[in-house]
Amino acid sequence: MRGWASATDAWLLVALASLTAGCVSLTPYEELAARLPAERLLEVDGQRVHVERWGTAGETVLLLHGFGGSSYSWRLVGPALGERHLVVALDLNGFGYTERPRDLDAYAVGGQLALILGVLDELGIERAHVAGHSYGGALALHLAWRHPERVASLILVDSAGPEYPSRRRHLLAGIGPLATGFVRSLGLRPVRIRKGLEASFHDDSAVTPELVEAYLERLRVEGIARAYRGLTAPRRDRPEQGFDYAAVDLPALVVWGAEDRLVTPEEGRHAAERMPRARFVLLDDVGHIPPEERPAELARLILDFLGD
Repeated sequence: MRGWASATDAWLLVALASLTAGCVSLTPYEELAARLPAERLLEVDGQRVHVERWGTAGETVLLLHGFGGSSYSWRLVGPALGERHLVVALDLNGFGYTERPRDLDAYAVGGQLALILGVLDELGIERAHVAGHSYGGALALHLAWRHPERVASLILVDSAGPEYPSRRRHLLAGIGPLATGFVRSLGLRPVRIRKGLEASFHDDSAVTPELVEAYLERLRVEGIARAYRGLTAPRRDRPEQGFDYAAVDLPALVVWGAEDRLVTPEEGRHAAERMPRARFVLLDDVGHIPPEERPAELARLILDFLGD
């Protein structure tokens, strides 16, 4: 209990301090939307959703990014997959160039799944091969579990567990002024983004200033404080309760970076062992984000898997 109290007090001090620090500027969403090509914005239930697409033929591959990422995280993988498939990468609620909803429920698992299904419906896609990285992997698992008729196969890349969207929540994130102050003053600083990426990469030298800015630019969007609350404040619903890996009876490829310090390869292997039709592949000298560190090899593994 003492350790928990100390951690909570430290978080509170950081949040309080952030209220008095200089706030970063955010891009108004209307200004952002006006700069984007019209074909990259879908309207789903009145919300503008940003998607990237590659390829024009073949079965659909849907790409779901990790926490803090966006469709940008798949930019080195999508074109290779698009040589044989129709590839769609979307920005989830709270990330990238997708409009930030006002309803906090949109940021919970159910809200994210509704967004994903809405995009598939808007594009006229009945079933897709679904690839999810990290947080996107947790959502892919829930999608395959709850809506197996929409998922042709599953590709998990250094995936978070199905409980992650609820486990990562913090009590004080539910206090609006504290959450807003933290995000606007400390959470969106280049140094924090750099540290997060360096923790995720095996080769820190690949974390360039340009990469940091690209990730940061897609977070500094109007509505980010509200999104942070929706993604981080405690919720009463626990959608992952009762999750059964054995019930995900789909062809599955589970790919992991051998040097992942955020979600260990042992966790990935254990998850694969509980899924009836999963195959586990380990990538040497790769951290938590294979789409960034080893995109060509990851694309080849996915194409071989889909070919099989």
